[in-house]
Amino acid sequence: MEESNSSSEKGFLLLGFSDQPQLERILFVIILLFYVLNLLGNTAIILVSYLDPKLHTPMYYFLSNLSCVDICFTTSVAPQLLVTMNKKDKNMSYGGCVAQLYVATGLGSSECILLAVMAYDRCAAVCRPLYYTSIMHPQLCVSLASIAWLSGLITSLIQCSLTVQLPLCGHRKLDHIFCEVPVLIKLACVDTTFNEVELFVASIIFLIVPVSLILISYGFITRAVLRIKSTAGRSKAFGTCSSHLLVVIIFYGTIIFMYLQPAKSSSKNQGKFVSLFYTIVTPLLNPIIYTLRNKDVKGAMRTLVMGNVFSS
Repeated sequence: MEESNSSSEKGFLLLGFSDQPQLERILFVIILLFYVLNLLGNTAIILVSYLDPKLHTPMYYFLSNLSCVDICFTTSVAPQLLVTMNKKDKNMSYGGCVAQLYVATGLGSSECILLAVMAYDRCAAVCRPLYYTSIMHPQLCVSLASIAWLSGLITSLIQCSLTVQLPLCGHRKLDHIFCEVPVLIKLACVDTTFNEVELFVASIIFLIVPVSLILISYGFITRAVLRIKSTAGRSKAFGTCSSHLLVVIIFYGTIIFMYLQPAKSSSKNQGKFVSLFYTIVTPLLNPIIYTLRNKDVKGAMRTLVMGNVFSS
């Protein structure tokens, strides 16, 4: 009993990439740069969507929610990772690990649902353009965004509560970049079949089901676009959806790899880099993709910046 409680008393050793010091130094600079750019890019999208009346539409409302999730998601991981990488002892308190586990799991799950909601929004815009404003009315938008946030909170409470109850039998070395459910399951010294099954079921609900709904939405979108006779009309319709589809492929591709496999099967470095990608890299790609591929956002940002320059 005393041995099983040692992790809660001493915390964890968050090893990260400490076995490769040169790589760790390079990654420290990259992660710091990506984190700062992530904060700037996603904050800019939130501000522009709020300040520009032309962007007060369902699409940009959900995009603002996505940016907010990305800021919080990366912030739950990056600062602690940077601090740990800059220390020799690599120690992380038990309370800090548990807090990070709950927050990161909840936000990651919320993003999964939010991307599916955004696909439905794009489907309504392309397939029912004349009825779009009546379908995606403000009350529905708020309800869908609330469902995304609440679903993440609920699954986090269930998954993480089951995980933290596992006896760790004194193991303190967390060979990963942050506290994540599959990694903590590996530290347990008891049979984790139930936890792995629960994790798999949750992954089906938050990964496979949203991806299926997204594919169905884009199936309807493709059929609607193919009915458009003009090339310009087709390009415009595909342009409104391509940014979202690119984000979906990048985000789900990496997170499915991490979660839809037995918790004890992936190689250490492989899991670290995959987690690094969807917690640090993907949240930065979202504002880049939406900004570079979206004329409305670029125009709003240009107007906002020029307005501030001339007003000063």
